[in-house]
Amino acid sequence: MDKPVCFIDTGSDGKLRVQQSALQILQQIQQPVVVVAVVGLYRTGKSYLMNRLAGKQSGFALGSTIESKTKGIWMWCVSHPTKEGTTLVLLDTEGLGDVDKVTLCIMSCCCFVLMPEQTVRYVTELSECIKVKSSDEDADDSSEFVKFFPSFIWAVRDFTLELKTDGKDATEDEYLEFALKLKHGTTRIVMEYNFPRECIQKFFPSRKCFTFPFPTAPENMSCLESLNSADISSEFLKVTDHFCQFVFHDSCVKRLKDGHTVTGRVLGHLAKTYVDTISSGAVPCLENAVIAMATIENEAAVKEGLQVYQSGMEKLKNSFPLELKDVSSEHQHLSSTATQAFMKRSFRDIDWKYLKSLEEKIIKLFDGYLSQNEQASKKRCEEILSSLSAPMMEKLKQGFYTKPGGYDLFCKDLEDIGKKYNSQANKEVKAEEVLEEFLKQKSVDSNAILQADKKPTEKEKKIKKEKEKAALLEQEIKARDEKQRQLEEKMEAERQSNEERMRQMKEKMDEEMKLQREEAERAMDSKLREQADLQEKGFKEKADRMSQEIEEFKRRSTEAESNRAREFAAILENSSRKHEEFMAMMQQQHREHMMAMQKTNADYSGGCSIM
Repeated sequence: MDKPVCFIDTGSDGKLRVQQSALQILQQIQQPVVVVAVVGLYRTGKSYLMNRLAGKQSGFALGSTIESKTKGIWMWCVSHPTKEGTTLVLLDTEGLGDVDKVTLCIMSCCCFVLMPEQTVRYVTELSECIKVKSSDEDADDSSEFVKFFPSFIWAVRDFTLELKTDGKDATEDEYLEFALKLKHGTTRIVMEYNFPRECIQKFFPSRKCFTFPFPTAPENMSCLESLNSADISSEFLKVTDHFCQFVFHDSCVKRLKDGHTVTGRVLGHLAKTYVDTISSGAVPCLENAVIAMATIENEAAVKEGLQVYQSGMEKLKNSFPLELKDVSSEHQHLSSTATQAFMKRSFRDIDWKYLKSLEEKIIKLFDGYLSQNEQASKKRCEEILSSLSAPMMEKLKQGFYTKPGGYDLFCKDLEDIGKKYNSQANKEVKAEEVLEEFLKQKSVDSNAILQADKKPTEKEKKIKKEKEKAALLEQEIKARDEKQRQLEEKMEAERQSNEERMRQMKEKMDEEMKLQREEAERAMDSKLREQADLQEKGFKEKADRMSQEIEEFKRRSTEAESNRAREFAAILENSSRKHEEFMAMMQQQHREHMMAMQKTNADYSGGCSIM
């Protein structure tokens, strides 16, 4: 993007709406995103900072007049300057003061920059504007906010005071903590003073402060974007550069609740879900949003996996007919690649419903490609036999074999055809079956020639006929043996594919568990720091309440991890059982083939004994 676009604005009906042009841009971004949102009133310099983050002199409207130029949330997507393969998404939020837009920014970003102190009051409303779980609409689950809230940066513009707290020199971060310091007491005024500060301490996992001096002379403020560096305060430029470097290096990739990485495409879906919920008058819920995203992404993941498999097999199809091992080998490779593509995009696939759907579709496609390969093989084998038997067919037409000893000549020609055919079609999957059918068809001609041949006696004819029957039975056995070998090869391919699928499932499960554990640990660390700070500053009652909250948080986290582990174990067991059922079905086919072969062998042995 060479300039920002309007992401979210307010329609004529007064409701928020997402711009389709912005969604189309996000839809094309397959990379993970780092989302930085800056919220502030007009004329607070937020647009200047956003332009610097984008590495540009201009882009976001600076608002040289008293009327805000943004009128909504504007978006600028650029390549991340320090994280390869990542997109930096900058959100510049209208500064007129709108808690819904603040809520949207917080739910969408991983770094939340708050410009003026006055807007701190909007933080107090977040517990009423965001829900984590949908199970209990009335429950206060704000204690869970720290799990998914972004990092917090307080950017103070036009700072002219000395950095001192309690008469001592202080760092910017110490100044922020001093500004967030709670007052003792229980009066209404004290509680109103403490509440927004408690919310910031409780909701945001990390906090950082930057104090910006005046950038330039007052008369130059309206043209800040066009000023040369020499006309801007060197101290202001120094702080701005420090601010940008901090954002670049310390802002993590945006993740959903439970740790799933957010791409530009997912960010667009999220924004649409949140805006639609707010516009309907409901409170946006993280759990519902994740479920909605999971449905969209998992359905798309199945299509993506199928596309990977199908495109690869379509290329292979151009080389049909092939040996079964070649088709099976490519199937295994593409099935694994398709599962990888699915795993990369999917998340919260409860009971692996979508993976099973992908697996079933791939198996169905594989059967189809096997059938197409067999048809191609059958056609080639028939063409080979047609070419090889053409001279014999011409002899039949001319009555060449209708003479004494003609039967032996016919059998000799038929034997030569068989040898040449086996040499040319020995690797074809339908070679034995097509030859069996061919020999059955020629047995009609063979029988007619034998009956017309005056050379052999009736007894000799009977022996020759039984010998021919034995040869047909032998070919039938070969065809059945080949079918059995192919069935066993298919079973082995499926076994290996299932093992690879199970390995990828386990890997995915372990990664999800790791992300959830890290999410809980980050939240726990934040709560422990908050508790230690309360104890140090003498808020014993609040610290005690925090202890109870921490214990409850630990209990829920441990319970959630245990439940998830049990779910995963049950899913793996179920998947293994389903595979065993499939293999049992294949084994049944194997037994049926074996029984048919035994009968054929008995018939063959009986024919040989007669001779």
